[in-house]
Amino acid sequence: MQKVEKMSIALTAEMAGAVRAAVDSGEYASTSEVVREALRLWKSYQAARAREVEALRRAWQEGIESGSATPLDFTEVKAKGRAGLARERGRTR
Repeated sequence: MQKVEKMSIALTAEMAGAVRAAVDSGEYASTSEVVREALRLWKSYQAARAREVEALRRAWQEGIESGSATPLDFTEVKAKGRAGLARERGRTR
């Protein structure tokens, strides 16, 4: 097992109750286990968020590099969208 460092944390009454309830239900063996699981999930969330931010940065840069915006003909946009939808519906039947 890895070296364990003890820490003291402060939780709101609601959070502390949720941690205790998870242990009392048998879902977790200890409060430390609940916190470790929460930190693993947090790390996973942070990594996913970083990937999303990077994807947005790339999309932003692609938009900048694509040149100036031009006016859109919304009638044409809707017509193309409806035609694509009709093609999709035709394939699924």
